[in-house]
Amino acid sequence: MPRPSFNDLSAFVLVATRRSFRRAADELGMAPSSLSHAMKTLEANLGVRLLNRTTRSVALTEAGDRLLARLSPVLEDVNAALAEASATRDVPAGTVRINAPETAALMLARDVVPWVLDRFPEVAVDLVTEGRFVDIVEAGFDAGVRLGETVPQDMVAVRFGGDMQFVMAASPAYLKRAGHPKAPEDLHLHACVRHRMPSGKLYRWEFERRGEKAVLDVPGRLTLNSIALMVDAALEHRGVAFVPRPAVAPFLRSGRLVTVLEEWCPPGPGLFLYYPGHRQIPSALQAFIQVLRERLP
Repeated sequence: MPRPSFNDLSAFVLVATRRSFRRAADELGMAPSSLSHAMKTLEANLGVRLLNRTTRSVALTEAGDRLLARLSPVLEDVNAALAEASATRDVPAGTVRINAPETAALMLARDVVPWVLDRFPEVAVDLVTEGRFVDIVEAGFDAGVRLGETVPQDMVAVRFGGDMQFVMAASPAYLKRAGHPKAPEDLHLHACVRHRMPSGKLYRWEFERRGEKAVLDVPGRLTLNSIALMVDAALEHRGVAFVPRPAVAPFLRSGRLVTVLEEWCPPGPGLFLYYPGHRQIPSALQAFIQVLRERLP
């Protein structure tokens, strides 16, 4: 029986954990058809079916499930050993993969990534913008970014950028036409740009002032699932958008947007970069964290 290669076994673990040839092939940088052929060859060499394939999904057979359970910790140890060896280099190297929501990704891309690339020529950054929560270990990321209260408790977290404030922003032209709201209840008379969250639910706007709290299901004919599109709608005088302050900061400074009811929008726990604490930290991630702490303390 031909002995499977390390690459074939690693590819099997990736297909098995992603449950998708396409997703695994994208991460490996190869065609799905080539990856499928490699898995068929692996099964032929082992003399057992490991994967049940359909047009839309991949499922493990009993033999595949057993093999995955044995291989996963072994490959994790191998990857940790390689990362530890790489960490002894004088110059950080490798690719750091980070999963972040839209606003956080924009902050990192603007204020951190350019300095990482300039200072560490052998480090590459793979920044993936995603609104939904993902298991960064299962999805193959080195680190993730989330608001403080949503970071998994078993992760090491690095806070950056200070507190995060969500603000209601609108254009002066819209407010001249519709008037300035004086209290949260006044928003029922306004065009609000609503936000559909990754779960599919509509976000209910939350307010607080000196211990008084309010939660509103605001009205609005425009619903978007992107912070950038919500900001653009406010710039186009479509109504009031409730977004993170960093997303509108340049437009507040230029006067293209202004905030309303800001006294009802206290800052909350800010952003954290987080990563598994049980693994050796890759040198590329160490370099990224170093610049992050300098640029966004």
